[in-house]
Amino acid sequence: MLAHTELLARIATGAALGGAIGYERGLHRRPVGLRTHLIVALASATFMVVSSQFAYYQNFGHGEGVEVDASRIAASVVSAVGFLAGGAILRSGLSVQGITTAAGLWLVTAIGLCAGAGMYIESVAVTMIGILALTIFRRFEDKNDLITKRRISLVIADEAESSTSQVMKAITDLGAIVVDVEYERRLDDKRRTALTIDVSLPAEITVATLVETLEAVPNMKRIQISQPS
Repeated sequence: MLAHTELLARIATGAALGGAIGYERGLHRRPVGLRTHLIVALASATFMVVSSQFAYYQNFGHGEGVEVDASRIAASVVSAVGFLAGGAILRSGLSVQGITTAAGLWLVTAIGLCAGAGMYIESVAVTMIGILALTIFRRFEDKNDLITKRRISLVIADEAESSTSQVMKAITDLGAIVVDVEYERRLDDKRRTALTIDVSLPAEITVATLVETLEAVPNMKRIQISQPS
């Protein structure tokens, strides 16, 4: 039976290492950040400690035959975290977001179990490799935290040609790069033009700023801003 100080050290180590992964996620403004990763690692480390040590605290009599499968609780933790990680994955159209975050939750679960088992060197090494994968290797992917992508859907009435050109000028004046434009013109009595514009914007340009800029364009009837699918 291990001392309480050793058990607490294992739990604290797991929580701290999971928090390190969560801190990196928080720096990149992901919805699942420091607290969630820390709590998942804390819980998994605790489950591992309970799984390996609970038999010693049941006051079984000397000589009683006791059979304990220490892997059952740990295996259940790995299965259960799949439901939690699944909640971090979002699908919008053909694009899927949150896969890396879900994988990060799975990783901190493994780190917590590793620390809970007393494998300190291994848990620290895995944490360092995980942070390396999330930070350094990120540079090899098409990701830029200084840029946000938006889909702007607009409906313009009446003098569509001049208003359309003003829309494009207003967007580019904000520092946006127009990636794609879809144009639809109604030729009935309403004579309205629908624009769908995919843009890359500087991260400091908020949705409120974008809406305020577009509202100033004449003949604007409808504005909708969303994430591109």
